[in-house]
Amino acid sequence: MGKLSKSKEKKMKEEEWVTRSGMVLTEELAEQWAEEIERNPPDPSELERRYVGRPSLGPNGPSPRVSFRVPPDLYKAAWARADKEGRSLSDLAREAFGRYMDTDS
Repeated sequence: MGKLSKSKEKKMKEEEWVTRSGMVLTEELAEQWAEEIERNPPDPSELERRYVGRPSLGPNGPSPRVSFRVPPDLYKAAWARADKEGRSLSDLAREAFGRYMDTDS
């Protein structure tokens, strides 16, 4: 493998971070922000909590996850039905599971 020129080597070592608005985050800017936070740290009670992941399906908190295996033919049929109806497989499975739980067996 050949040697890289100094300019190519320098470019490969540096990563450029850019915000959504297009601002390039430099080492100097990161240092400035760090110093600012150290001088005047935020009050944790005033911070807004941000939730990650998929949104809940209802107003009562997180939606539990249900996972189970099905035979390949049922899997293919379910995907075909979901595609035909323009729905997600999860939506189709929730409806089927809900209908099953509502029946008196």
